[in-house]
Amino acid sequence: MAKIELQAIRKTFDSTEILKGIDLAIEDGEFVALIGPSGCGKSTLLRIIAGLEPQSSGEVRIDGAQVDGIRPSARNLAMVFQSYALYPHLSVFDNIAVPLRMRRHSTLARMPLVGRLHPARAATERGIREEVERVAAQLELSGFLKRKPGQLSGGQRQRVAVGRAIVRQPVGFLFDEPLSNLDAKLRVHMRAELAQLHRQLRATFVYVTHDQAEAMTMSSRIAVMIEGHIVQVGTPAEVYDNPQDIRVAEFVGSPKINALPGVIREDGGVEVLGWPLGLSTPAAAGRCSVCVRPERMELSSGPSAISGTVLHLENLGAEAFVHIKVERIEMPLLARISPDRQLPAIGSAIQFGFSTTAVRIFDAAGKRIEVTAAARSERIREKAVG
Repeated sequence: MAKIELQAIRKTFDSTEILKGIDLAIEDGEFVALIGPSGCGKSTLLRIIAGLEPQSSGEVRIDGAQVDGIRPSARNLAMVFQSYALYPHLSVFDNIAVPLRMRRHSTLARMPLVGRLHPARAATERGIREEVERVAAQLELSGFLKRKPGQLSGGQRQRVAVGRAIVRQPVGFLFDEPLSNLDAKLRVHMRAELAQLHRQLRATFVYVTHDQAEAMTMSSRIAVMIEGHIVQVGTPAEVYDNPQDIRVAEFVGSPKINALPGVIREDGGVEVLGWPLGLSTPAAAGRCSVCVRPERMELSSGPSAISGTVLHLENLGAEAFVHIKVERIEMPLLARISPDRQLPAIGSAIQFGFSTTAVRIFDAAGKRIEVTAAARSERIREKAVG
């Protein structure tokens, strides 16, 4: 295992700054996912950790030792690529054995003809076979060791790539969108396999993905990268429930969080679409965004409900999504409801609301605003106004 520390990492290509001062500490045995939209710099950051790309400034430390300028092999980190990077002409056994042969055999012993006569080759090969067979059994690949990569499914090829990384016994594993080439069903299966593998190895995993479902279901912490910055780091639950930036709120969560136009009054009260929310904040008066997750939207009626029109319905069996058009809001809002209830008709009028505990409020700059329940006298006044 290894602790990986990044301090003020910057990377510039030509005149374009890709990474803008990244600070991140990844603890021993931790599974950290780097997530963010395409082009945010997460794969570049992973390559810098691996030593495949030099940073423009900043430091990379592994177990407290600075590794800047040290070649990738000396960092003892194993990288698993999106493309698997398997040798098509080699068997599964030989693909997994490659790093062991490179490490344990001398240059002479690796030569095709002369190497067979090397006195230490046979004993070394027995040790390599034991290691490969052990890892193959762990990854349920024992029955495929004689096959070539072209004879395997996508998931099996991915396991071979992971197996080749495991036999090196690295201090940490770096994954660069390893499941993106798989179909949806296989991705779900491989997510479970990788999470189980992490529990078995208890090794440090750094996992780059743009698929938030992968990050949410496998990692112990998530680092959200946007435009070359790490905007928020936390457990999946923390990042989902308490985003500190509206860009995090909008990126994490599927479907996307609803954003309604709000106003902070001079007295600190918060309104949305002209309705008081019964919340108060010390933030400066002005415009804000009132955000609510689709599953926290409640179809209801009453004097405090917001009215809209049903634009579209999506019945997915276990859940249904109602797309709602509301005046003064450009994008339709989304409510997730149980399909057991009566679904509204497309084009029909509908009313909805939400609990104040479901609300996350962000200022005009997109930063999270802390709110509290308004005082009783304030709520009574707002009710009278409503």
